[in-house]
Amino acid sequence: MNQDITGILNILSANIRNLCTRLDIKKSRLIEVRLRVNEPLILMYDNMEYMVTTDGRMKKSSEVCKSGLYIVTIKDINETVEHISKYSLYAYEDEVRQGFITIEGGHRVGIAGKVILENGRIKNLKHITFLNIRIAHEVKGCGSNIIPYIVKDNLVCHTLIISPPRCGKTTLLRDIVRQLSDGSEIIRGQSVGVVDERSEIAACFNGMPQNDVGMRTDILDCCPKAYGMMMLIRSMSPAIIAVDEIGSHEDIAAIYDAINSGCKIIATVHGNSVDDVLCKPGLRKLVEERVFERYIVLNNKGHIGNVQYIFDERGSVLA
Repeated sequence: MNQDITGILNILSANIRNLCTRLDIKKSRLIEVRLRVNEPLILMYDNMEYMVTTDGRMKKSSEVCKSGLYIVTIKDINETVEHISKYSLYAYEDEVRQGFITIEGGHRVGIAGKVILENGRIKNLKHITFLNIRIAHEVKGCGSNIIPYIVKDNLVCHTLIISPPRCGKTTLLRDIVRQLSDGSEIIRGQSVGVVDERSEIAACFNGMPQNDVGMRTDILDCCPKAYGMMMLIRSMSPAIIAVDEIGSHEDIAAIYDAINSGCKIIATVHGNSVDDVLCKPGLRKLVEERVFERYIVLNNKGHIGNVQYIFDERGSVLA
């Protein structure tokens, strides 16, 4: 076992941890660890799905039947939740309500189970029976080739990153934020405000960013994007606001307010193309009014974060 994975394995139940120590896995290639009660233990590794056998081997899911696989028990899940929450799940109630807990190192643990409602709102989760441990990855420098395209006349362009799931949009956004915050030969350092609704950009743990997002960056962690953008404008005076996965009408309204306040916007959205964005009513308005000046379209051909196209607001291909 590669030593850089030790911290991640330490949050797992003893049985699963002992099993995984036999595997030749590296943190840089591990994407997810999936625990579902009474189902096989699954790893996403090198963009492939593997199931773990009872004797500590990884098998491609297409190559195995359920026989011989390690089956996750409720004890495994309960023990893992205890490690994640340091034996005090109540202390993480606000995060659990949103469906995830961010742990040291910036790794995010998605949680599912029985939802408890109060006045039509999610109050808590209990009987947790599904966990998705998403491994945090920083790829410093992955935005270097993008920066020249989103800076024009020494100003940052309003930019939208369009990407299917698992194609590196958040990783790219994070590095763009870092480089704009720290500054470079292309542009001086900018004050950046990040609304990190799902704790994936900065991956704060106890309020401290676990990822490098730059020296001039302020973060609102676990805050809804629409509220957070206006909070940052009122309190931190950012030159740039960065948000991940926009889409709601509230998000769109907040983007207009932020732009009218003089802020530059860098955002991401799920999709395969600009045409996908046009199918979403709120986002369609942003495109038709040429609010965004740059569109970066990603795919996963060759490697995560591969740039397929870069467009300007008129639809001209820049790269």
